[in-house]
Amino acid sequence: MKNYSTQDIRNIAIVGGAGSGKTTLTESILLDSGVIKRRGSVNGKNTVSDTAAVEQEYGYSVYSSVCSIERGSKKINFFDCPGSDDFSGQAVTALNMADVAILVMNGQYGVEVGTINSFRLIQKYKKPVFFVVNNVDNEKCEYDNIIEQIHSTLGVKAYPVQFPANAGPAFNSVVDVLSMKQFAYGAEGAEPAAADISGEFAGKAQSLRDALMEAAAENDESLMDKFFDAGELSADELMDGLHKGVVANGFYPVLCLSAGKNVGVQGLLDLVASIAPSPAEVAPVKNSKGDDVKLDAAGATSLFFFKTSIEPHIGAVSYFKVMCGTLNEGEDYVNGDRGSKERIAQIFASNGQNRTQVPQLVAGDIGCTVKLKDVKTGNTLNAKGADNQFNFIVFPNYKYSRAIKPVNEADMEKMMSIVNRMREEDPTLVIEQSKELRQVILRGQGEFHLRTFKWCIENIDKLSINFDEPKIPYRETITKAARADYRHKKQSGGAGQFGEVHLIVEPYEEGKPLPEVFKFGNQEFKVTVKGVDEYPLEWGGKLVFVNSIVGGSIDARFMPAILKGINQRMEQGPLTGSYARDVRVIVYDGKMHPVDSNEISFLLAGRNAFSMAFKEAGPKILEPVYDVEVLVPSEYMGDVMSDLQGRRGMIMGMDSEGKYQILKAKVPLKEMSSYSTSLSSITGGSGSFVMSFASYELVPTDVQTELIKEFEANQKEEE
Repeated sequence: MKNYSTQDIRNIAIVGGAGSGKTTLTESILLDSGVIKRRGSVNGKNTVSDTAAVEQEYGYSVYSSVCSIERGSKKINFFDCPGSDDFSGQAVTALNMADVAILVMNGQYGVEVGTINSFRLIQKYKKPVFFVVNNVDNEKCEYDNIIEQIHSTLGVKAYPVQFPANAGPAFNSVVDVLSMKQFAYGAEGAEPAAADISGEFAGKAQSLRDALMEAAAENDESLMDKFFDAGELSADELMDGLHKGVVANGFYPVLCLSAGKNVGVQGLLDLVASIAPSPAEVAPVKNSKGDDVKLDAAGATSLFFFKTSIEPHIGAVSYFKVMCGTLNEGEDYVNGDRGSKERIAQIFASNGQNRTQVPQLVAGDIGCTVKLKDVKTGNTLNAKGADNQFNFIVFPNYKYSRAIKPVNEADMEKMMSIVNRMREEDPTLVIEQSKELRQVILRGQGEFHLRTFKWCIENIDKLSINFDEPKIPYRETITKAARADYRHKKQSGGAGQFGEVHLIVEPYEEGKPLPEVFKFGNQEFKVTVKGVDEYPLEWGGKLVFVNSIVGGSIDARFMPAILKGINQRMEQGPLTGSYARDVRVIVYDGKMHPVDSNEISFLLAGRNAFSMAFKEAGPKILEPVYDVEVLVPSEYMGDVMSDLQGRRGMIMGMDSEGKYQILKAKVPLKEMSSYSTSLSSITGGSGSFVMSFASYELVPTDVQTELIKEFEANQKEEE
């Protein structure tokens, strides 16, 4: 493979819903470009993209695959991305690295929920897009109807640059509006035969070409003037205008093909090479300091590592994009994130697990290398003169969690090592050793996602594991003021222990003033503030500690011990053992002994006084509530809404996106445990959702009673 300039590089992300044919399209692209001599198939388990054992076992893509081809004077790097929403993190990475997207649709079904999800991602990252209708050879394909679906459902005006002459099982002919030729495809991989457009299609082709010329003219004032004067653009002017439209993300071409028959693939590649933007034509990327990084092949070199793949007998294969400068073999770099030094001994262009060694890559290009010592996914390597770090890839929040543990407790360390290795390949996996829940929690994008990796652990790494329901991180707080005092006294031969603490607790709310007087029964307690300290808690909320000691009843040196005792008790609330939060504690009196008082005495006295007061202060359990946004076809809206309400969800609003509805709700985390599975069941797999933490809210009384009984029962079992 020869060296290419930045202007001659095209970086493409192939995305789309599950079953749209992205991997088959990738095989046809590689075959048509001469990279492979024989096309593999998903069923045959011999494709270039799907090489992981789990992909071959189940017949679906789990990881994105990076490929590179040469097309005329251009080099095209492209990503074959998984279609399942559970593996959307791979598409997120690809779209961040690519400069344009190819959105593949299954011609049998048209615009599906997977199409909408993919398009929403494309729009989020402001990438130009080529729409590709695949499987035109299916008898149910209605190409013109799919064009209308793109307009109505996705809300963009798409322009067909070609259309099928004979959609259906006999499909082998494409009418190309740009060249105004009709191409007939013969045996797989053979060059199509060009001919004049047959009479029955001439009028439609001319009408579509006129629309293309008008769209091209809209992107250039000089072309607009010429188009209005002459009513026509030359072939070069047409392509130049369309190129500018794609770069500006204002022109959306639609193509048709059958990846399974390799019909129309050549036309797609030629159009991408002609009008897709190069890395030099897109907005510059910002580094972690917020500075634009100029895509200059002559500047100091920085490499961003966006993907790691673990291969047998090789180890970690590290994929990178040259963010600036020029990379040559044998150069030394410094890891901008970890400070370690690395040497890039070899550079490769990638096609799945097949690699071609190249001597050099310039700014904007994508490659991979092996045998790096200390480079992780998300790291940046800098040559002398460069000082960059990049953190622009933000992965979606998790949607599904399971507590994970090995069948044999002795294998815990081995299990953690395996999961951390898997996180290198899939950064959307999140592993947490929760001190609060006393569980190891594995989080991901859905049940399908975690079940896939459970299969990998058990079948590849030969480690048996169990998935359990994760505990919910409840919080405890109080709803009214209460008072308590506690004396700790212990005498045993020598020096004893003595400490007495009197305190008041009340709910803490931001901005709520501290009362000057508290009244309990017939007694009033005046607060004289000597000091106020606010402590944000690592689990959320605050503890406000007020020193109201007068007359020296407790020496100031014992106040930190009292605070420490209160903190200890807040780590294990009295109702369910959960963290307590949002409490104001006023220590107003106490007693000490000139000999026996010490820090441990006041720690214990403070802890027990706080516990007694907390229980009398109307303690309540708080539960995490999440914002949930569900994308669902209109016909399932009622069922989905009823299901959410049955999960104690509060419907916050609705919106529409074509024939799909967006339902917004607030739902307790406890009720979202298996929601991804339920939603798929209700909607036949056509619904999807995202969720993010919103707030902690009081649980209903019946739920609180149930939780307390459950906690008390567990406590008795442990005793």
